[in-house]
Amino acid sequence: MRFIRKILSKPSRSNEDGIFFTDITEILGFKPDNLDFYKKAFTHRSANKVDEKGHPVNYERLEFLGDAMLSSVIAAHLFNKAPAGDEGYLTKMRSKIVSREHLNELGRDLNLIGFIESKVPTTHFGENIHGNVFEALIGAIYLDKGYTYCEKFIQKRVIIPYVDIARLEGKVISYKSLLIEWCQKEKKTFHYDVFEDNSITGERLFGVKLSINAKVVAKSRAASKKKAEEIASKRAYFAFQEKINAK
Repeated sequence: MRFIRKILSKPSRSNEDGIFFTDITEILGFKPDNLDFYKKAFTHRSANKVDEKGHPVNYERLEFLGDAMLSSVIAAHLFNKAPAGDEGYLTKMRSKIVSREHLNELGRDLNLIGFIESKVPTTHFGENIHGNVFEALIGAIYLDKGYTYCEKFIQKRVIIPYVDIARLEGKVISYKSLLIEWCQKEKKTFHYDVFEDNSITGERLFGVKLSINAKVVAKSRAASKKKAEEIASKRAYFAFQEKINAK
């Protein structure tokens, strides 16, 4: 009788919570205990939410926690799977796995942007929103279920499908860094000329002209200066690939 009363006294989930519970369970591969952690993981700061103590409620602190948990699990995996790798090798490999580009890919694959609560249209978000909420989700898992579940999720969603050490060894993290390193080694001058270059639709874009030895070798346009520079660097890298790889 006491057991029946306990069941009846439990607050029932709203339809909205029920849908969220089902969807998030499918992504996680297990049933969450505390939905509030996961709701917070998808709350954008534009929602202007605060808790009972007046603290902001959004995914940014969970993103910080998730980043640390992801790095920890990946570091342990690499330590075990690459016993001959020194500190520099392990650090470089971890950087490739947890690169912003890769995290954004993971967030997009899971369509996490569809869960975000925001007063800003999702079309206005930058590309990094996908990776940010992916890290926040990992932070929520840690708070809800602890390290073991967090590790299992990262194994399932990151390590098993994406971490191939042999393939990652040849992956370039930053074409810009690679190109600058080559220019410095070969004593070549380089310059990134960055300027605003708005599109026909009014979208704010940045244009980049990359010059080596005072000659423009690549151009690009993107939504951020950093991305435009990286695209221009990639184009320049492939233009000089044989010379770069020969050194």
